[in-house]
Amino acid sequence: MTDTPLQPELLAPAGNFEKLEIAVHFGADAIYLSGKNFSLRNFSGNFSDQELIEAVKFCHKHNVKVYLACNIYSRNHEQKLIETFLEKIGIIAPDAIIISDPGIILLSQRIIPHIDIHLSTQTNTTNYSAVLFWEKIGIKRVNLARELSLKEIKKISQYSKIETECFIHGAMCVSYSGRCLLSNFLSNRDSNRGFCSHPCRWKYSVVEEQRPNEYHSLMEDKRGSYIFNSKDLCMIEHIPELINAGISSFKIEGRMKGINYLAAVIKSYRQAIDSYLQNPEEFHLNPEWIEELGQVYHRKYCTGFYFESKDDMSLNYKNLHGGKIHSFIGKVKAQAAPSKHLIEVRNKITLDDRIEILSPKRPTIRIDVFKLFDINGNIIDQAHPNTTVIMQFETSCGINDIIRKT
Repeated sequence: MTDTPLQPELLAPAGNFEKLEIAVHFGADAIYLSGKNFSLRNFSGNFSDQELIEAVKFCHKHNVKVYLACNIYSRNHEQKLIETFLEKIGIIAPDAIIISDPGIILLSQRIIPHIDIHLSTQTNTTNYSAVLFWEKIGIKRVNLARELSLKEIKKISQYSKIETECFIHGAMCVSYSGRCLLSNFLSNRDSNRGFCSHPCRWKYSVVEEQRPNEYHSLMEDKRGSYIFNSKDLCMIEHIPELINAGISSFKIEGRMKGINYLAAVIKSYRQAIDSYLQNPEEFHLNPEWIEELGQVYHRKYCTGFYFESKDDMSLNYKNLHGGKIHSFIGKVKAQAAPSKHLIEVRNKITLDDRIEILSPKRPTIRIDVFKLFDINGNIIDQAHPNTTVIMQFETSCGINDIIRKT
């Protein structure tokens, strides 16, 4: 008789309130987000103070936890501002605050001792001695460095009682634990303060010093060379290994990604985790999970550093992108009548299209025949982005279900 494996948390990103609702709808156990300042994703929209209050209320109503990022490395002139921000967080009352800067840790322990502290991956925690140090000073959870192998993570879990968190899906930074200065030098935007311009994704050529006008190509496609370009992480095929390594929280990257990405990724991992926990001995990989993750826009998938594979750790010089870029149509806003659904349209749809419906707890449903109406009930043959229409088809939908082209 084997021990029942511990259930890991599925942690999803939310760059705005719509993404938060989608993440909760599709089965996240916890959400990470940020306010308008002091996080590492200042271009993701983020939440005003009032929106943070509403976000925490919404998530707690659905038994979902909220972790608020304050993970910049701060400067002298920001200390009073951060103190004020932490006082607001104490009132907003998320379940934890995510921090990198030791100074902000000290401020948090003084100002909001009732809020748990989660250590950001940017703190570069790579061994169990470091984890024991953070545990000793009162940190509740450590987001381990992305450079660790699964074997190293398992050993950390064996040596400490503290919660561990690891990225399992999404974009990977070319730099060590996300600590990068490329953006600072090339565009004067500090990546360690939330303003990364992603120069690792830019196209580059080599120029020889004595031949300034001669550009020499590297490995390239028709769009150019990508000497820093990383692959995307995807661990859907290794859920048993992740769970048995003792990881407390499985983290999905993507506060700047769209709702179609969030829905597909959260649903796939939710089903995979639940399937394994229900019957570990008979667990098998469902091809639908692979197919679903293959549809979202992504760079070539790999397993990162988990299995110390040189190919998976290497940069992405070819097969740069995959997935269906323009398949996302919109989301279900409400049920207008039996078999009629109010749809917020994001990309053009015509009656010639075949559609599919992505819902949290059932297989993807494909539909050949449907009707379109404008909001006044008039029949139309197509719908354009940023409009709201009524779509009629013979199946049920839930609010925030996703509509796509097949």
